[in-house]
Amino acid sequence: MSVLLVGISHRSAPVAVLEKVAITDADRPKLIDRMLASSHISEAMIVSTCNRVEVYAVVDAFHGGLAEIGDLLTKHSGLPLPDLTKHAYVRYSEAAAEHLFAVASGLDSMVVGEQQVLSQIRGAYATADAQQAVGRTMHELAQHALRVGKRVHSETGIDRAGASVVSVALDRAKQVLGDLVGRTAVVVGAGAMGGLAVAHLSRAGIGRIIVVNRTIDRARRLAETAGSYGVESSALELSRLTEAMAAADVVVTCTGAVGAVVTLADTHRALADRDRAEFPATERPLVFCDLGLPRDVEHAVAGLPGVSVIDIETLQRDPAAGAAADDTAAARSIVADELARYLAGQRMAEVTPTVAALRQRAAEVVEAELLRLDSRLPGLADPERDEVARTVRRVVDKLLHAPTVRVKQLASTPGGDSYAEALRELFELKPGAAQAVAAPMEISTLTGEFGAGLADDFTAGHFGEEGKSA
Repeated sequence: MSVLLVGISHRSAPVAVLEKVAITDADRPKLIDRMLASSHISEAMIVSTCNRVEVYAVVDAFHGGLAEIGDLLTKHSGLPLPDLTKHAYVRYSEAAAEHLFAVASGLDSMVVGEQQVLSQIRGAYATADAQQAVGRTMHELAQHALRVGKRVHSETGIDRAGASVVSVALDRAKQVLGDLVGRTAVVVGAGAMGGLAVAHLSRAGIGRIIVVNRTIDRARRLAETAGSYGVESSALELSRLTEAMAAADVVVTCTGAVGAVVTLADTHRALADRDRAEFPATERPLVFCDLGLPRDVEHAVAGLPGVSVIDIETLQRDPAAGAAADDTAAARSIVADELARYLAGQRMAEVTPTVAALRQRAAEVVEAELLRLDSRLPGLADPERDEVARTVRRVVDKLLHAPTVRVKQLASTPGGDSYAEALRELFELKPGAAQAVAAPMEISTLTGEFGAGLADDFTAGHFGEEGKSA
């Protein structure tokens, strides 16, 4: 069983494609259930953020697992299969682990080094675990990835500027407005991204925050958080969004809704009502920071006079999204080190059944010989028999100690599975008893509609140059 990753991100696809593939929190459990019901997938986890959708699955066959995930994403997105594969990338086994470690470290983020991706991976794991979609393989992979991310952020300066998609978007808003001090901001959406927006806005000296959400209780809780930063705050239901926009200088949207939340008509009304809003309005331009995927703000809104829209597509081109070369190199070094540790641990775990089978075989031989001793010396007293039994077991344990310890050590090295195979061959251990781990699959061609014609790209570790791992 190996881990297969199929993903689409800001590196491999335009925003229009990402919008169609986007998986909401409500969609994720249903899609995981569908994967677990398939014939080749035993564990699954979906990482979905504002700039990526990645499906991680433990599969018993590469081709079968790839076809099932491809079918899942095709049906979910409504994209024709050729359009989906054109923008997708695939990682398998070691490459899948390396990619997840890079993602957790912020190396593959739109804003290099952002920390929020760690909480997104943690949330993806929690959702999968709650659905009993996590077994030993996915558990160890996800937990190790979280440890790698924490180590990168604590040992390098990759995030020393505190950069995130939110902070970069607000920096762009400042270029339009001049400053955020004393201004009014509307935050649409009370999830994790909304909380991050409130924190960044508060640090920027915003004068007032209005939190708008479908569920008013969640809006109030986030508004209370804003109040704890010393910012005047209030909460409104989504039905009063136009009213809130009329008072705003900057609107940060991050809802994860399927359709547009801010329409052209809403914005027209908000601009017309700026002087009649419940909250005092300003005469400054109106800036939207659309961080939703799919987009929360209708495309036509950007064409209105005095209105600026900063969206994911805009942020992709922002130079502030990069990180210092030295910090990035240090982060990559940590990822490589942790990947080696993870793979060594996995190889050692794979040889454990063989060692257990060998010891079980030795125990069976000892018991068989003791029974034979009983038949040949029926009059042997119990104390003498017990001493003989202890002696035989000590001899067997000492003979097995060195090879079993050594085979575990050798298993942690590249190609270490060959030592376990030699052990199984030498001691005639049954493959079933040893739970032998199959050798990595040799890929000559990728069969099936989803993988047709992509053998060379898969062997290189990606579908196309845009899909390369960080």
